[in-house]
Amino acid sequence: MIRFLIPLICLVLFFMEPVFGLFSPLKIDGELNYIVPRFLIMFLIFLTLYYDLKHAMFYGLFFGLLYDVFYIDIIGLYSFLYPAICLVAAFAFKRIPRNLLTATLLTLVLLALFEFLLYQFFLLISLTGMPLGTFITTRLWPTMIANSIFLVMLGWVFKSVMVTQLSERDNKIGLY
Repeated sequence: MIRFLIPLICLVLFFMEPVFGLFSPLKIDGELNYIVPRFLIMFLIFLTLYYDLKHAMFYGLFFGLLYDVFYIDIIGLYSFLYPAICLVAAFAFKRIPRNLLTATLLTLVLLALFEFLLYQFFLLISLTGMPLGTFITTRLWPTMIANSIFLVMLGWVFKSVMVTQLSERDNKIGLY
């Protein structure tokens, strides 16, 4: 039963994102601020850092394809970006110390990179005409603040789940 914990968490986070997306946009000081929850990619980055790159890339490809099919209708965007961000996380984490603070900061930096790449792609195919300054003030900063609050609250839970799963996998005896 423990081996189904990681896919179950991914599935729950996948379905939680649109629910929390219903709280957006927020009107603050007469300006609309858009908050985009990115719970799944943050979990996948933690999966990369504390469990296994291969599993993170597989789940990234699978859930990225689901995200493409159900939410944006551009097949390949998220199914490419999710594993690519996991790969960048694995590469970057080899060069920095392994602790929760650096993992949290790296996750937030990669999340900003993810949002910026999405913005650039949508700008390239003319799905958005939002200027860069507007994107940063009305979408990137509110998204980063909201996701950092989520990550500060649940980052240690993500890490403990990964460490527990890793020890279970290493202590497992058998053919599988």
